Amino acid sequence: MIKKPGILGIVKEDILEALEEKNGKAPSSLIEPEIRVSRSFISEAIKELEKEDLIRIKKSLVYLTKEGTKKAKDIIKKHLVLEDYFKKTRNKKEAYKAASILEHYVSTEVIDNIEKLSTLKKEGTPLTKFKQKEGLITDILTPGSKMFERMVSMGIFPGNKIKLTNKTSNKIVIKIKGKKIALGKNIAKKIKILGI
Repeated sequence: MIKKPGILGIVKEDILEALEEKNGKAPSSLIEPEIRVSRSFISEAIKELEKEDLIRIKKSLVYLTKEGTKKAKDIIKKHLVLEDYFKKTRNKKEAYKAASILEHYVSTEVIDNIEKLSTLKKEGTPLTKFKQKEGLITDILTPGSKMFERMVSMGIFPGNKIKLTNKTSNKIVIKIKGKKIALGKNIAKKIKILGI
């Protein structure tokens, strides 16, 4: 299942993750450089996290609450599962970048699917050569993080189920979570699928 976080949602998750990596507390001045957005976004995110009782602020230190710690650990787990998965097909830096993008979009169901995919020895087939009607995305071989991020925002990411609905000479139409997406063959050949 895809969730579509806005920039503020992503910043909130990044703050929780940064705090957990700093043993649950840090001055906001140490968090800001790690999150590449304006101070106003960080300030707004901190206010929302405090309202949601995920953090507390005492004497210029930002602390994770019990619920904040739990949420931060979930985000870190997602990141680690994704990073380990991508290390099979990418170098360490690319795997980290892909995981950092994807961690904000995936559900627990997708993480479970990725963990299952990690246990399989089979590699996916490019979507352009895929013969079955349904499959599980195993990888997206895109040059650069902008294209990867765009595909992720459409719901095209490892662990997500797709249904092939139509093939023409220059396009492939897939269905993900009830949404139809038409892909050009150049993009479709970069998506690896495993039959289910």
